[in-house]
Amino acid sequence: MARILCLDFGLKRCGLATTDPLQIIVTGLETVETRDLFNFLEKYLNIEVVEKLVIGLPVHKDGNFTHIKGDIDRFSKEFAARWPNIKVDYADEQFSSVMAKHVILLSGVRKQKRQDKALVDKISAVIILQKYLKHI
Repeated sequence: MARILCLDFGLKRCGLATTDPLQIIVTGLETVETRDLFNFLEKYLNIEVVEKLVIGLPVHKDGNFTHIKGDIDRFSKEFAARWPNIKVDYADEQFSSVMAKHVILLSGVRKQKRQDKALVDKISAVIILQKYLKHI
């Protein structure tokens, strides 16, 4: 089997999470500046076998997509053009950042580290992928 990669897409930075090759364990991978995302993916996909990219879709409580949906669509289209053998799928990311902040708080991390938005983005990607895989 191959890994599943998850992306919590943001306009400034993106959180990434991945499964192990058996797709059992989800691990936070990295937080990458959005402008550097394709460079990071190029390097990562050259060393790891990935069968699917799951992208979190930001949805308002009323069910409508947020303002970055167009940016996600453009990213998805370019990703699919560069790596046509990797399937792209989507997952509802509603409340993933809130859940990530709660998990970080419960983990006992000091206040300064809890305010690290990069950590929140990476943990959000973990939560999105866990929900996608129905682990939570």
